[in-house]
Amino acid sequence: MKTYTKESLVELLIAISQRGWIENARHGNVGGIGNTLEDLLGIQENNLPIPNAAEWELKTQRQNTTSLTTLFHVEPSPRAIKFVPQVFLLNYGWEHTEAGKKYPETEMSFRQTIHGLSASDRGFVVKVDREEQKVLISFDPNKVAEKHKHWLGKVQTKIGLNELDPQPYWGFDDLSNKAGTKLLNCFYVKANVSKINKREHYHYHSVIMLQKFSFNKFLDQLEQGNILIDFDARTGHNHGTKFRMRQNSLPNLYEKATTII
Repeated sequence: MKTYTKESLVELLIAISQRGWIENARHGNVGGIGNTLEDLLGIQENNLPIPNAAEWELKTQRQNTTSLTTLFHVEPSPRAIKFVPQVFLLNYGWEHTEAGKKYPETEMSFRQTIHGLSASDRGFVVKVDREEQKVLISFDPNKVAEKHKHWLGKVQTKIGLNELDPQPYWGFDDLSNKAGTKLLNCFYVKANVSKINKREHYHYHSVIMLQKFSFNKFLDQLEQGNILIDFDARTGHNHGTKFRMRQNSLPNLYEKATTII
């Protein structure tokens, strides 16, 4: 595997950008934009071999996409309760769209992608409590949309229309360690995508060097709705709780952002 200094890597990324359209090296692979750049750099996965420096990663993004990027998986506390399958799914879940078809008629679902800017249409919102050093999930029945009134009635029968008790949460220390491990210093590369002769091609037109992850900035992005918490559980399986981010927001998490291209 090749190794790079930051300076030599910057030079190579500039040269790759200047090549213009480059054919997808992994046809049929949705991750082709990152895989192709890895092949061009001669590296494996997204870890950059830069000796004598803090850990670095390569992060790539298609230009003008609206899809969310998964930052990491982590279940809420208190862990012993297994909050998502044992509380959310049982007391706040609703009939799965595939119940009686792909799954048994009793199959329930709890799928919510929520943030701190406003409550979801089922009344869930992210709260950042800096005094208690926690990121919490809150429930407000008054924020539930009219289309979910029937579901709200079932919630009232099961558990009542009160705040979650206990509230699921992530302690700042645990969350900071998790985020700091996953969100390393990185080269953030964006590419335009085009079909040329029915083959996907990329033009790597933007490179930003991101350094010094800031947990305070991470909390700010949660409150501003740019980082979201995604619950995805059904009766037969909990797919895990994810922290996800809106595209183009990654530079907001770092103390230093240096535009290379």
